[in-house]
Amino acid sequence: MVSIGAATPQAESEDADEPKPVVVYCIIGLGNPGLRYEHTPHNIGFRVIDELARRHGIAVKAREGAAITGGGNFGGRKVMLVKPQTFMNDTGRAVTSLMQVYGLGRRDLIIVHDELDLPWTGLKIREKGSAAGHNGVRSVIAAVGTMMFTRVRVGIHPDHDLDDPAVYVLAPWERAMRDEVDEVAGYAADAVESIVAEGANKAMTKFNRRARGTREEEE
Repeated sequence: MVSIGAATPQAESEDADEPKPVVVYCIIGLGNPGLRYEHTPHNIGFRVIDELARRHGIAVKAREGAAITGGGNFGGRKVMLVKPQTFMNDTGRAVTSLMQVYGLGRRDLIIVHDELDLPWTGLKIREKGSAAGHNGVRSVIAAVGTMMFTRVRVGIHPDHDLDDPAVYVLAPWERAMRDEVDEVAGYAADAVESIVAEGANKAMTKFNRRARGTREEEE
């Protein structure tokens, strides 16, 4: 297992010539830091990172810039799991900082985030696309300078209309959805593992789904 830990400024100056670990994929779950937001739909990306960390025995606790990270292996492929510690609309700052440190390109990124345009328990993998109103994805696009990166969009729209979507995504999970959160996070984690093992195109054919048909996706 590879350990990708945080480097202090002193360590960076002393080990300037030491190469950084090779990272095949940087898997970034979007969310807001702090206990207040832990059990909310907007933080489903963090839940997926937690599930991947549990499965692969990765400790996501090293502080690197504006994120906490943990490095390990998925089937022999070196990965880094990331939880940005900025708020959602500043996620791009945490992402680009890690890209610069580890020499990552857009093809090395997998962004996992909540998606109101998909129904609850739905999921869609995409290799490009607009932010579709998601502030975290918008921030990443602006910082990276392209829409061409892989994202795993986890549907969070409940089976009823929303009076205020902005309030909904930051409120605790509705009672009817709480028992399914772990299952949904597990399915999304399966999809991420498939991307790492087989590539996004093959993963799409296996995992893209619209559950319950309650809402059409906006392309």
